[in-house]
This record gives sequence, structure tokens and C-alpha cells, in this order.
Amino acid sequence: MTDYLTHGRIAGGVISTPDLDAALADYHGCLSLKLVEQGTLDADLAASWGCPKSAGARFATLEPESGAHCFIRLVEAPLPDDFKPTRTYGWAAYELTVKDVFGWPDRLQGSGFDIVGPPKALEGLPYFIPMQVTGRGREMIYLNEVAENTPTSDLPKAGSLTDHIFIVILATPDREASLKWFEQALKLDISSSYTLAYSMINNAFGLGSDYRTTLTMVQKGRLPIIEVDDYPDEATVRQGDPEMLPPGNAMITLAVDNLDALDVSFITPPVRREGPVYGGRRTATVRGLADELIELIEIGG
Repeated sequence: MTDYLTHGRIAGGVISTPDLDAALADYHGCLSLKLVEQGTLDADLAASWGCPKSAGARFATLEPESGAHCFIRLVEAPLPDDFKPTRTYGWAAYELTVKDVFGWPDRLQGSGFDIVGPPKALEGLPYFIPMQVTGRGREMIYLNEVAENTPTSDLPKAGSLTDHIFIVILATPDREASLKWFEQALKLDISSSYTLAYSMINNAFGLGSDYRTTLTMVQKGRLPIIEVDDYPDEATVRQGDPEMLPPGNAMITLAVDNLDALDVSFITPPVRREGPVYGGRRTATVRGLADELIELIEIGG
């Protein structure tokens, strides 16, 4: 653990992928993330996530060259034929801070990433330039080059070509209820809201280009953490085996000061875990109001 971790900081994201070796070629070979761990998922860890049938699945853990304590874990899992990104509730995307976003379309040539949104400035959001890709598990990844801080948050400029996850996006059937839960249960702060034409959502649901979505940022002080999006009525619950990790963007990991101080129900009681992600700290997992999985690592103990 390093001083990088403070309450609410994103310490990682888990991705379900149908072909671990091919996904590793993408994340390690193309995105230049460092491989720090490989193996099969321990049954106790899978149970703590509420995903006992994921036990024994092959996994790989990667971190950015910058050394930021933020890990992407790829876990091999079946991919439902009907799973489409940005149409179901749960974790919709992970946003990585990167360098030279306009150079990424060429870098991704020949990889398993499909570009679904080329680099483009967003209406009313001059603070970063994003592009959007999907991976082999139909996970959504935003590659964002930060331009400047927002009036209410500090945005990290990349310390390596591909750096850490600095925002995660949640699709929820009730934005206000989810915001209240993050505030009360996880002791996070509600920040700015924006209403804009969101091309990822409009394209996914076949909406007109002028359809506007409201989103709200969840932060800790000036640290951005979660973007909570309103989703159209056509959105559905994510399909898949309820005892396995969800497809696509499956779970996030957050640092918290004190597990015992949170107003949450853990899937299984907190335990200390070793390895690059945990470093001997206590950890436990909860489900949010959109049934999203949130693994919590205690950093104050």
C-alpha cells in the first residue's frame, strides 16, 4: 500500500473475459500494463464476492507502469451471447487516464479492442478528451487524456502511456437512490451534476442524437470516484449466472479507511488477504443498489 490510497480511491476493476490469453495480449501487449500476478481464483475469494461458481477461474492481475496502486484483474468467464455493453444496470465502464489520446486509434490496430467512440471533446466538459473502446468480454473502457481540473475535482494526468482507473461509471435504475446510498453507506460526497447528449447511451439504445442524460459525480473531497448515470427505461438487469462474476465490467475495488465504520452488509465477513492488490489488509465485498459489486480494502487499520 502507498500514500496513493485514500478513502474512496479506486484500487482496481475486475473484468470478465472469455479468453484470458487473448485479453492479456490486449491489456499487457497493447495497453502496456504490467503483469504482476497470474493464477486461478481462490474459492474463498470468489465466495467473498458472492460468486462461488467463479472459483477456479484463471485470472491475471495488471498494474500501470506509473506504479499507481490500481489494478485491472482479468478473470476468464463465459460470455453470454446476448450481452451488450451500455444497456444493463451495473458497472458500465472504467475510465483510464492516458497520454496522447489522439494516438490511440493507431495503437489499437490489430488488437481485440473495438473503437466505439473515437477521441472527441464532450459538450460542456472541456476538462478531458475521451475515447471509448470495448474489449473481448464486451467490457467498456474509456481512454481519457486529462486537460485540466474541473471546478470541483482534481483530475490526474497520466504518469505513463496508460495509467490508472480514475473514474468508474455506474448505470442505475434510480440515480438519486444510488447517490444517497454512496453518501450514507460508504461515506462519500455527492458533487456536480451534468445534463448532456451522451453518445454512448444514445447509440446503445437507438435514441436520437439530441436525447440528454443526467449524470452526477460521487467524490471524496476533490477526488472523483463514481459517475452515476440515469439510464433509459429500456435498460435491463444484467444477465448471466448469478453465482458467477457478471459479464463485462464486473466489479470495482475501493479503498476505505475503516470497514467497521461503514453502514453496509458484507457478502462475507472481512478477512485479511495477501497479494499485490491487498497487501495483507482486511477486505470485504458489498452490493450496491444497482446490484453492482464493490470490493472494499481497509487502509486505516
